[in-house]
Amino acid sequence: MNARVPDPAPDSEADSLRMALLNPWQRGFPLQEKPFDAIADLCGMRSTDVLAGYRRLAADGALSRIGGVWAAGVGGAAVLCAMQVPPVRLDEVALRVSAQAGVNHNYEREHVLNLWFVITGRDADAVESGVQAIEGATGLAALRLPMQRVYRINLGFDLRRRVAAAAPDALPEAAAPHVATADAALAALVEEGLPLVERPYDDWAQALRAPRDAILGTLRRWLEQGTLRRFGAIVRHHELGFDQNAMTVFDVPDDQVDACGAALAQQGGVTLCYRRARAVGWPYNLYCMVHGRERGTVQAAIRTAMAGAGLLERPHAVLFSRQRFKQVGARYFRALPVGAAHAIA
Repeated sequence: MNARVPDPAPDSEADSLRMALLNPWQRGFPLQEKPFDAIADLCGMRSTDVLAGYRRLAADGALSRIGGVWAAGVGGAAVLCAMQVPPVRLDEVALRVSAQAGVNHNYEREHVLNLWFVITGRDADAVESGVQAIEGATGLAALRLPMQRVYRINLGFDLRRRVAAAAPDALPEAAAPHVATADAALAALVEEGLPLVERPYDDWAQALRAPRDAILGTLRRWLEQGTLRRFGAIVRHHELGFDQNAMTVFDVPDDQVDACGAALAQQGGVTLCYRRARAVGWPYNLYCMVHGRERGTVQAAIRTAMAGAGLLERPHAVLFSRQRFKQVGARYFRALPVGAAHAIA
């Protein structure tokens, strides 16, 4: 059993406000006419102060948006890529990668494959075209490492801890239903995030020319059926002190990877866990992420997770993040126009 690390106490009124507005609202954000009033009532605050607080958190960079996180495969396409970039060219290449449409995450990691990015798009062809554009502009090859199975996705963890920790969440046995074409414009707004106004869903209703209650009904349906994994405050963990983050990769026999992935996903501190395709020169097929405040704490959590999942003897590599060049929400639907009428069921 993992030893519990004491939670750090908030050291200022500002920290207390950030925890009140972010920590409990990473999921379960109110789906009602005036959501910020509901949060104010529960927090014992004025609704104007709640709205002002969220606006300040967005301006400071701690809050990315208030919106949704999609289940894997419910729309669009994505691929993780890795490049070996000469150190003298790293900033130049990273800038070019970040500028490519669809790139939402772009990090330097501690490995000879030192630049890692995720590119998303409407379909697999659009994603591949984006990767090829990056290769053509930089003269460097990119490994493509598509996801094959998800075992855990949970970045809505307790922000008071020193290393990410949350109760294990069971993934649905069946794939979540796709976003219907008729609902794609609402999905684009979910990716963009709620406007920070008193009645934000009314703004969406006006943009879509659809009843507010129908929009709220669609959001509830997406959550109930698993199309949306959560709807709430999407935070930037670096700005909140979780800047010692590591991706650990394992080479596991293909007939054992699902069992190992399921076990690894249940370990404390593991926020992301999935199977990816191997590539030439890259034998690893099982991945996990651990987010924390101190490098040593993250290393200890990784070691404990490996032991708990029976992976200590498997070939593996630990790739700590070194620089964050870009981090924004995935764009599967936001390229669609939002001005016309759409069916919201």
